[in-house]
Amino acid sequence: MESKVQEQTTATNLSSEVPGTLATSSSPNMGDQPWQEWLAPVVDILSKVPEYVGEFFNEYQKPLTTLGLLLLAIITVKIVVAVLGAIDDIPLLAPLLEMVGLGYSAWFVWRYLWKASNRKELLAEFDALKNQVFGDNA
Repeated sequence: MESKVQEQTTATNLSSEVPGTLATSSSPNMGDQPWQEWLAPVVDILSKVPEYVGEFFNEYQKPLTTLGLLLLAIITVKIVVAVLGAIDDIPLLAPLLEMVGLGYSAWFVWRYLWKASNRKELLAEFDALKNQVFGDNA
């Protein structure tokens, strides 16, 4: 007799819903209504955020690009200054680089500036480069 009662209670407690879905309450809860009224405008505004952001970027594309490039330039300068400061802190590297710079400057003066013919050659190379960059009309 006990098994028949147990079978009847289990049969009435079973649900015919699809597995994996949430069960809904049959009694309406009055506390959910204010939350739904408050949540609807928030969801509406949040669903339009990508559209607002897209319109903003389309309207201010050039100023935002300029601002981004300016910030990138500032960051680049700060990184270069930090790297040069780190290189300067290495004990023998800074004097070595100064010697390389002095050596190159001395070679440049001897190669291009010492004789008049070499100066003409340098001016010809400079004019060729200028014509290549700016065109023949410049």
